[in-house]
Amino acid sequence: MKRSIISISLLAAGLFSVSTQAANIEVSVTNLTHGNHFTPILIATHDGDSQLFNVGEKATPALQKMAEGGEIADLNTAVTGAGGMTIMNPAKGLLAAGHTADSDMLDTGDNNYLSIVAMVLPTNDAFIGLDSWMIPSEAGSYTVYINAYDAGTEANDEIINGGGMPGVAGIPFAPSDDGGENASGVMDGSQNMHVHIHPGVLGDTDPAGGASDLDSRIHRWLNPVAKVVVTVK
Repeated sequence: MKRSIISISLLAAGLFSVSTQAANIEVSVTNLTHGNHFTPILIATHDGDSQLFNVGEKATPALQKMAEGGEIADLNTAVTGAGGMTIMNPAKGLLAAGHTADSDMLDTGDNNYLSIVAMVLPTNDAFIGLDSWMIPSEAGSYTVYINAYDAGTEANDEIINGGGMPGVAGIPFAPSDDGGENASGVMDGSQNMHVHIHPGVLGDTDPAGGASDLDSRIHRWLNPVAKVVVTVK
């Protein structure tokens, strides 16, 4: 299956020495955006037959729930049902820009792959995504920079209207109450209904109207949007 493309910085030797043994890991996730939040984060270790998402393929219903409304329960059930190990919501709520969430120690069991997802707010269906990163065998600290993906499940209209349920267009809310209202909607012309790298939001500077309810001075971002540090014990 096709793997997501990520930017990796090695902080320890031996990344390409792959282990089949169980390992204990700690994971930290830092929000690199200027003014966006991440919804509750799902950290998952799993085998090579399981994935939370596949770039170039249609989103599963569980991924759609996460990308549009921040709901990670169904993805968690899918991972644990296949023998994976997870940590849900290490930030204990939303993760604000510039902040870091640190996980508890996670025993990976027989799982050699790490995946991480969380919705980016305020957006229609953007999410941070680490897809099936192979956990190193050697103890050390490893840094991975990850991108925002578009689930391809709804148009990026940039209208804040309380949406968030699958099939209900719109953005649930702006966590810092810094969004606008009465937007007419952004028409980005995208026809890609598969998971793909998110093109980013457009936004505008009109809080009482305009095309977008997102503030281009606050809510725009450039990839990567998150830094992940994995400590292998």
